[in-house]
Amino acid sequence: MADWSKRRKRFRAILADDRCVHPGSVFDPMSARIAEDLGFECGIFAGSVASMVVLGAPDLIVLTLSEFAEQAYRINRAGELPLLVDADHGYGNALNVMRTVEELETAGVAALSIEDTVLPRPFGAGEAAALVSIEEGIGKMKAALAARRDKDLVIAGRTSAPQITGIDDAIARAAAYEAAGVDAIFLVGVKTRADLDKVAAKITVPLILGSAGGELMDRDYLASRGVRICLQGHRPIAAAVAAVYETLKGLREGVPASELPKAASAELMKQVTREGDYARWSADFLGG
Repeated sequence: MADWSKRRKRFRAILADDRCVHPGSVFDPMSARIAEDLGFECGIFAGSVASMVVLGAPDLIVLTLSEFAEQAYRINRAGELPLLVDADHGYGNALNVMRTVEELETAGVAALSIEDTVLPRPFGAGEAAALVSIEEGIGKMKAALAARRDKDLVIAGRTSAPQITGIDDAIARAAAYEAAGVDAIFLVGVKTRADLDKVAAKITVPLILGSAGGELMDRDYLASRGVRICLQGHRPIAAAVAAVYETLKGLREGVPASELPKAASAELMKQVTREGDYARWSADFLGG
């Protein structure tokens, strides 16, 4: 098995630092290389993004674990960017969570989050999101930790309670998952400083935020409240879709390629495909 420990240690160093960083939202080998070249400290590969890029489907948990792990591996083998992945609910119950950790650890991720949302949406639930019981959530966190083989792999307990059941329930869940031994708490939907202050007063492990409110987007403030990673959404995949759509639309309508929106330069394409490495290997191993 490949040695992924170095990038996992780098991710742990982010959690141990006193700063808050924004991860680069990546979805394939080239996007991960771009994020790495631009100096992002880590990447995030979300379940919703994986569903779009692998299946062309919305985030309805129709993606399988093997499909998700395969794409994570493709991303990881392309560079050295420490990768945090959103492993959703672990693709089932606590035993499925164990399998999820095994597969994603082998795929080289630096960190993964397991959430306590009821997924996929059950029959008759409509649009309403729901959470499993705290007891079931604790079982999932303990199962994830038991399945881990590399002690440097980060396991984050994730909850969307801030936007589903409220901040008090979110704190109760976060405290329970911290007590179970997770390395970090991933909170989705915290919108106000007052709510984050409440969380920070009760939780001692590092915090990761997703879908945070606009008034929270001050990294110095976030750092002072124990937030070490704060997502900025997943705009890169949407931007990529828009660029492909506009380019293909223009070509279909007869617009000359030279008049279409700006494309990556030849130099940038060489950089993101690591053409220099392949040229060197060709010279070394193919006789010139």
